Amino acid sequence: MDSNLSIAIELMMSFARQTGLLPVSTSPRRYLWTDAFAACNFLGLYTSTGDGGYRELALQLIDQVHNVLGRHRDDDQRHGWISGLDEEAGRRHPTIGGLRIGKPINERRPSEPYDERMEWERDGQYYHYLTKWMHALHQTSRVTGNRIYNQWAIELARTAHAAFIYTSPANGQKHMYWKMSVDLSRPLVPSMGQHDPVDGFITYHELQMHAEKSDSLSKEIQEMENICRGIDLVTDDPLGIGGLLFDAYRTAQMIVTGYLRKKGLLTDLLKAALTGMEYPGKVLNGLRLPADYRLAFRELGLSIGLHAAERLNRMMKDNQGVFNQEQNLRSLVDSLMEHSSIAWMIEEFWLDESHQRSMTWTEHQDINGVMLATSLAPKGFLEL
Repeated sequence: MDSNLSIAIELMMSFARQTGLLPVSTSPRRYLWTDAFAACNFLGLYTSTGDGGYRELALQLIDQVHNVLGRHRDDDQRHGWISGLDEEAGRRHPTIGGLRIGKPINERRPSEPYDERMEWERDGQYYHYLTKWMHALHQTSRVTGNRIYNQWAIELARTAHAAFIYTSPANGQKHMYWKMSVDLSRPLVPSMGQHDPVDGFITYHELQMHAEKSDSLSKEIQEMENICRGIDLVTDDPLGIGGLLFDAYRTAQMIVTGYLRKKGLLTDLLKAALTGMEYPGKVLNGLRLPADYRLAFRELGLSIGLHAAERLNRMMKDNQGVFNQEQNLRSLVDSLMEHSSIAWMIEEFWLDESHQRSMTWTEHQDINGVMLATSLAPKGFLEL
């Protein structure tokens, strides 16, 4: 067995034990972003090894997420599904009310003043976490052949879109909130995430590519495309750059299938990612710092994105009939490949046991371990 795959298995089994997935805990520790990557990882381990136990862990994790994050918190006065549905209907439509982040502190009450530092620790709903869960559900549907998971993803997409998108009274344009309350009734952080619109646009297409005709997201796709126009995608944040490369590879895969004709979008994503990578010294300087001054999961987001770029490079070579006239795209990918060794540098650094004893690793152990596993064995997360 490939050594990276073996390490990924160790990391994911440790995650399963630590968070109450295996053995099953009556009070599991669930966090939506981490669990989205974890579900994809278990699916990837299943398709790579043929061991059905990993498939069952993915399905068990999905059930736990819905039953924990799809319901109100234990310390909330409200009870049951956050959608407001009764028990039976809630089980049939576990995502229709959205899903909580899973933060340690309950959401800010309407009467409480906004505190930026505290808001990071408070619950609610993040759009970019919901899109990651949509992706995980889509991957589950694809691997298992069970359409219900993609249907749940589409229900989540419709709910999230309706809640997070609003029309500005100042100019009549549609914008997005960054964070909403648990029940999606009010914004907790009104500013818009830089990459949320393009992430949503690509994710909606991913879901619709394998959806029934009755599950069309055409309205949501059109609205999100309008919001995307004119947005500056360039960032020097490693996690953000990695997200752009993940979105680029998803877009390219849908182009190759013939479902999507968005080579201009693919160019924009790659150009923005390359600009961020080449921002004078920013990324490399951060990678020279000691472990206590680095956030593993943000760097691992970049390494996952660079693995997506490597796969995009191979895809373009294998599908020259699709890309043979796209010299600009070829040039962008070639330039990104000059940075591919950074993925190995990040992985090697965080595989070092002494670095895993740092406070920045131990304080975020679940997300760090899962995203390191994704970087080492990215098939389940990256391949549509």
